[in-house]
Amino acid sequence: MTVARWVIVLDKGRRVVYVCQQCGRESLRWSGRCPGCDQWNTLAETSVAAGLGPSGSRKPSQNRPLELPSVSFDTPQRLPLGFKELDRVLGGGLVAGSLVLIAGEPGIGKSTLLLQVCAGVTGGRGKALYISGEESVQQLKLRADRLGIAGKDLFLLAETGLENILGSIQELSPRLTIIDSIQTISGDGAGAAGSISQVRECTLRLMELAKGRGEPIIITGHVTKDGAIAGPKTLEHMVDTVLYIEGEPFSSYRIVRGVKNRFGSTNEVGLFEMRSQGLVEVDNPSLAFISQRSAETVGSAIICSLEGTRPLLVEVQALTNPTPFGTPRRTANGIDFNRLLLIAAVLSRRAGIPLANQDILVNVTGGLTVNEPAADLGIALAIASSFRSSPVDPKLVALGEIGLSGELRSIPQLERRVGEAARLGFERCLVPKAGLTGVKDKEIEVVGAANLREAFRHGIPRFQDSKIQRLEEEP
Repeated sequence: MTVARWVIVLDKGRRVVYVCQQCGRESLRWSGRCPGCDQWNTLAETSVAAGLGPSGSRKPSQNRPLELPSVSFDTPQRLPLGFKELDRVLGGGLVAGSLVLIAGEPGIGKSTLLLQVCAGVTGGRGKALYISGEESVQQLKLRADRLGIAGKDLFLLAETGLENILGSIQELSPRLTIIDSIQTISGDGAGAAGSISQVRECTLRLMELAKGRGEPIIITGHVTKDGAIAGPKTLEHMVDTVLYIEGEPFSSYRIVRGVKNRFGSTNEVGLFEMRSQGLVEVDNPSLAFISQRSAETVGSAIICSLEGTRPLLVEVQALTNPTPFGTPRRTANGIDFNRLLLIAAVLSRRAGIPLANQDILVNVTGGLTVNEPAADLGIALAIASSFRSSPVDPKLVALGEIGLSGELRSIPQLERRVGEAARLGFERCLVPKAGLTGVKDKEIEVVGAANLREAFRHGIPRFQDSKIQRLEEEP
């Protein structure tokens, strides 16, 4: 028997609605499954002012419509954070009055990075306020001592009440405010800290304060087990910039990636390395990703991935092994799984490499994720190298997209990728013949290939095409 809870009108003009804790949808009655996202037991009871949404009442605004020619515009002043990698992702620094959301897995280094950012902003350039709802000021002091932060003009506050936080910001008037994290802050509403209504209300109030005073605020957010920011997508829509901190659990490298940026590109990434003194910028990311590669390694190839405007050289490793089961396994770490299936099918059907009884494991070293098709040729070379036990030329970089007919297709910004390979001392660059026109570099030999068979002859020195089993065409 289904029991429905209908709208209850409370005293003092308040009423009850039910808000989904996954998608933020509001319902007038409770049900076991949310009608918006179909998740079970996610509707939470929330008390709001009668006639208003979960955000409660709002003060009358003094803003008036302005005609477009009468609007004065000043170039947004950016605040450098003392980290070139982070400033690159933000588009040159923090814009005055912006609200930035940073999310990442627990222990990834969010609090460490933001405490270092506060230290970079201070030092004669203004005050910084670090507000923590999860740690005491003594715990923050211990972290600062470990990171070697002196702390002049850096103020700490352990507080979860929204009104006290807003009052402290207005009283201190810092140049930068950090709030760690938004899920721990509670306002005047009747929802618990971390609930959808509270997160949305607190973010809205902080956004109004940042826009009104022209002072940037950075907030951190928890993530779910699926890796998404906890709370509805409306939280991401309310802020100006959304950054993710990514990294493998056992890797020291951390990647800051922009997902949303109203004042810059979302294609840039910043690379850091976690050390005892905190997060340290990696000056040469390409060299860091390929520094541990040994020569004459079977099943290894170098590709050049383009992250925004930055070319990165990355090592792709592959391993093939006869499967003892009827269905072979395909494991992809750092690349799209469906892309691996496509490459394996083309290798079997068009290049004459029988992989139907082979387990295939592909890994991108360093914890980097490569999603662009330009990595196809490098992945194919690594798989063929492992299958034939013949190493890829260690001085070669492979670039190209693979079509379903086994042809190699051109990729964007090929000249920039070739230049990065030449800068790091590589001698040859294997590219699609279709995109070879216009690529000139005196420091590196650029070799064109029309299909996979030609690419294997150029890329794998001891590759013998005649020894590979050729598949007969089916009638």
